[in-house]
Amino acid sequence: MSTNVIMPALEMAQDKGKLLRWLKSEGATVTKGEPIMEIETDKVTVEIEAPADGILTNITAREGDVVPVGQTIALIVDATDSGFPNSGSLDATPVARRIAQEHGIDLATIKPGGGRIEKADVLAYLATTTERRRTTDTPDASATMPRVPASPKAKRLAQERGVDLATLRGTGPHGAIIAADLPTTPILQSPAVPTIWRVMAERMTQSWTSAPHFYLVREVNASRLIAWRESVNKRTQAKITFTDLLVKIVAVALRQHPRVNVSWNEGAIIQQPDVNIGIAVAMEDGLIVPVVHHADAMSITQIAARRQDIVTRAQAGKLKLDDLQGGTFTLSNLGMYGVDAFNAIVNPPQAAILAIGRIAERVVAINHQPAVQPMMTLTLSFDHRAVDGARGASFLGTLAELIEEPLGLLEA
Repeated sequence: MSTNVIMPALEMAQDKGKLLRWLKSEGATVTKGEPIMEIETDKVTVEIEAPADGILTNITAREGDVVPVGQTIALIVDATDSGFPNSGSLDATPVARRIAQEHGIDLATIKPGGGRIEKADVLAYLATTTERRRTTDTPDASATMPRVPASPKAKRLAQERGVDLATLRGTGPHGAIIAADLPTTPILQSPAVPTIWRVMAERMTQSWTSAPHFYLVREVNASRLIAWRESVNKRTQAKITFTDLLVKIVAVALRQHPRVNVSWNEGAIIQQPDVNIGIAVAMEDGLIVPVVHHADAMSITQIAARRQDIVTRAQAGKLKLDDLQGGTFTLSNLGMYGVDAFNAIVNPPQAAILAIGRIAERVVAINHQPAVQPMMTLTLSFDHRAVDGARGASFLGTLAELIEEPLGLLEA
């Protein structure tokens, strides 16, 4: 019995993925859930886990290959299968076992000429493997360099900045090199554009040039939002942010307006069954949008815990595949930077994104009298192919009502 290892879809609109490196070699025994390879998403490096227990074999994709989503790139074969027996139970001569051990060869990958693995079988396998490696494309320069312990982010930055990791001294655990150990290079002096920034630029350009955007703006009174946050923070040890509250509000509003919780794909409007809110997170080299799945069914404290977890791991470059998949709507909050209002670009293939400005005291009319109130500006950006003005305005109205009068959400 065998299980296919495929190139996974990292986003709804993705059709290809890049294999960065194999974490397990051909013939290695792997355990379900164990990382076996690294692939590149639009924003980060993600480790992909083994879908089953067994022996990794039939690897067809090399490091650096760009592979269509869904294509099988390896097999994991049950170690108890007759064709791939457990190495410990294989019938092999002592000399064959010694040679295999010296060269790091898993005996399970060798098909004997007879019923027993002989010295000649191991030497033939070794010769074939060596020839295959020799005739392949020139390997990455890093393959001939000594292996230096470093975090994934540090490795990526080193490659982008042309820095030799072997020349650095690591300050991370066990002397590992972390991102902070790399020398900074001014962008204007470096010809290399960081991968995350380049991909972000390409995606935003695609969205801006292909999706007809329109915007709806509304100023809301944040008094009740502030009171809600204070109330929740008194009842829990978790640190609740305005972003947490707004994720919940947006999720509830999307349940009431399912025609906004959609995506545009190849000329069709796709209704999304789940409400998964992406949160735009600023990183050193660009922007990434990890996802809070099923946000409409989560409590505020659950949302806060999930938000803190994914933001922390995003900034450390340790997001998993599931963290980036399935987003149906994006929230971008720049209020903490003192921004009053801004227009965000839709994150394809989603149909809408909410841009949130800071909460600031302004003079407004209340009961025909001037009063100073904490106000906040909401700006909704829509893909006009999937959402029209009337539906967008109705959705914005619900958002405003839930912010100004949370009521039923207060205990959520």
